[in-house]
Amino acid sequence: MNLKVIDETLMGYEDVSKTFPYGDDISVYKAGDILFALVQNTTDPLRVSLRCDEQLATLLREKYETVLPGQKLNQKKWNTIILSGQLSDDEIFDLIRHSYNLATNS
Repeated sequence: MNLKVIDETLMGYEDVSKTFPYGDDISVYKAGDILFALVQNTTDPLRVSLRCDEQLATLLREKYETVLPGQKLNQKKWNTIILSGQLSDDEIFDLIRHSYNLATNS
């Protein structure tokens, strides 16, 4: 999965904005005023940080070595996913949707 696909997916949700408050290397995506995704644009492979239910976050970290506690975020409620191919595209899309839903239903 590449940056273009991730960006188009994230921006495809309703009321989403993208900013670069930490510099050009990190894209920050908000649903309204609520942060729901960060993308480290210059890493290879890409890294995406997403909101996550605490129990699901723990399960994903136990199952996948490429799912890490959210870097510089609340590590109980955020995962950073290294897009190396260990998770399928559909799993990534599901986690993006989950993150967006958490942000818009909070």
